[in-house]
Amino acid sequence: MPETADTLAREYGISRDDADAFAVRSHAYAEAAWRAGRFDAEVVPVEVPGKKGAVTRVTRDEGIRPDTTVESLAGLRALRPDGVCTAGNSSQQNDAAAGCLVVSATYLDRHGLVPMARLRGWGAAGCDPARMGIGPVPATRKALEKSGVTLAQMDLIELNEAFAAQALAALKGMGVEDLGRVNVNGSGISLGHPIGATGVRILATLLHEMERREARFGLEAMCIGGGMGLAAVFERP
Repeated sequence: MPETADTLAREYGISRDDADAFAVRSHAYAEAAWRAGRFDAEVVPVEVPGKKGAVTRVTRDEGIRPDTTVESLAGLRALRPDGVCTAGNSSQQNDAAAGCLVVSATYLDRHGLVPMARLRGWGAAGCDPARMGIGPVPATRKALEKSGVTLAQMDLIELNEAFAAQALAALKGMGVEDLGRVNVNGSGISLGHPIGATGVRILATLLHEMERREARFGLEAMCIGGGMGLAAVFERP
């Protein structure tokens, strides 16, 4: 995986400083979100039984490092001699779970539910496995076309941070210049990349933030190992 991100870094002109700064941003945004209580509505505490009946109650993400700086990250060795990816500007692998309800309009009416958003459209695409992290670019193009909207209309964008270099390359490929609407509460580098749960974790964060801001459109996009990309457009009712 790091090799693919380093490949994209060379292709899109992403420097080590760029990647480290993006990682610092992720930690700072995630810490600020926790302090402001922005994750409270989307997180369920988990109790983990231990030895001799002891129970550990996990109430917040454990991987956030608010004291991370560009200077501290600069001291880490790159995973490849000529690469930009390090343990500090890559996502964390952690344990987590996430869930959501996807139902029809008929089901909503029958049960009197109020939806957080409507799935306006989605797209899946593939790319050369050696450029795995760029998958969100063609996937986003498909999702936007199917949804009949443009990237400029997206009020918020959640792009998984598998690697800082990969995320920055994908954003460049998508034509996103305004990072002020991207991963505004942190993402994989700070919150972690729980395999099998990341897609819904991102969705939960996106929809709650859309609700807070009364945003209309939100885009979720992520790369998938092997060269696949997925993207989806959501619209608040």
